[in-house]
Amino acid sequence: MSEKNEKLFPFYKFAAEQVAIGIHAIDTTGKTVIYNEKMKEIEGLNSVDVEDRSILELFQFEQHESTLLKVLHSGKPVLRVKQTYWNRNGQEITTINDTYPVLDDNELIGAVEFSRDITALERLIYQPLKRYNEQITLSTITAVSPVMQAVLERSIKAAHVRMPVLLIGEAGTGKDLIAEGIHNQLSPANNQFVSLFCHSSDIHLINKFKKELEHISNCTIFCERIDLLSLELQNQLLDILNSNKDGNNLFIASIGEDPVDLIAKVKLNKELYYYFATVTITIPPLRQRTEDILPFMNDYFNRYLNLYGSTINKIEDDVIQAFLTYEWPGNLKELELLLDEISSMITTEQVLKFDMLPLHFKLKVQDFNESSKKAEDFVFTAEKDLLPLEEYLREAERYYLQKALDKYDGNVTKAAEALGMSRQNLQYRRRKMKL
Repeated sequence: MSEKNEKLFPFYKFAAEQVAIGIHAIDTTGKTVIYNEKMKEIEGLNSVDVEDRSILELFQFEQHESTLLKVLHSGKPVLRVKQTYWNRNGQEITTINDTYPVLDDNELIGAVEFSRDITALERLIYQPLKRYNEQITLSTITAVSPVMQAVLERSIKAAHVRMPVLLIGEAGTGKDLIAEGIHNQLSPANNQFVSLFCHSSDIHLINKFKKELEHISNCTIFCERIDLLSLELQNQLLDILNSNKDGNNLFIASIGEDPVDLIAKVKLNKELYYYFATVTITIPPLRQRTEDILPFMNDYFNRYLNLYGSTINKIEDDVIQAFLTYEWPGNLKELELLLDEISSMITTEQVLKFDMLPLHFKLKVQDFNESSKKAEDFVFTAEKDLLPLEEYLREAERYYLQKALDKYDGNVTKAAEALGMSRQNLQYRRRKMKL
């Protein structure tokens, strides 16, 4: 580095951290070398998550879908690409990306991506909620598990009392479906179901909502994810709700975490919570109600058959097992998006087989199965078949290294010290074993 560039380096570093655009740069191996604060905010990751890890380990898309890897392979910029994917925290992200090759003396050394977060813009600010182009009722929601049966029963009671409702659940659990189901359960019926998507702290969103509300009465209004509003906008929303008591509107809100935790973390206005807390309904994540997965898949393919003539009428056991063992960080929405992807590739197949699943999902299921091994899996018993010694030692080493990394929250340096090896040695073994 020249003396001039060395003096400028602190300024470059400061600018990269403070700019309101996400910056993610990788080297020719796919390893992250720059990951600024805005990108951490967009993707829900931190430096520990991305350090020394390939981009394919971090995000749930296939190699050909990554704009960074496209540029790395072609050496040509890819501009203004909209990309939607799921990060490791189970959050759906939509960005507009400008991606460029990075050259040093005409030699390709990596790629850099500049991302603008448009996740909130992808959701219309104010519109009637529509799913599958058909009316959603509580009776049409696929739910055979006892916990979801309890959710539906409580939702019916909520419709009878016609008081504010708070829906609690992770992203993708189907809070929007329950809200629309409550609306369609009302008797007498409300005129309209409309949504306020609270995924932004833009003052214009609340102002627009206030003006629209002046012309609305006898409607069901779903305020989705009020915990994502700034506290200032939450205060304004509460004032609007309190001033609308004569509108005969039913207000339903949703949040993504336990309200007590949100209030403690100063992410939820206590008074706004009290406004909606008269009736609270918690929708459990899909991993806690796996009984609903197969019925949902069957309903999906039946609906797809009616709309597009899909011929799938059977699901092989290894596919069912893969779907039941996967933890679904994106919940019901992730499952539905995966089924959309699978259906887009179906022609005349009648049986859904494992080799028809997208590669990225196969890899995620494989990673989950490897990480779910227990210590007793390595204990010798007479009932167990013996593995070749080399295979047994490889599996035992993978298990032990993974447990060490888990203990130190993925911190490679601390794990290496505890294992009595160099950081470089541990990194080599991780890459070799694809940990």
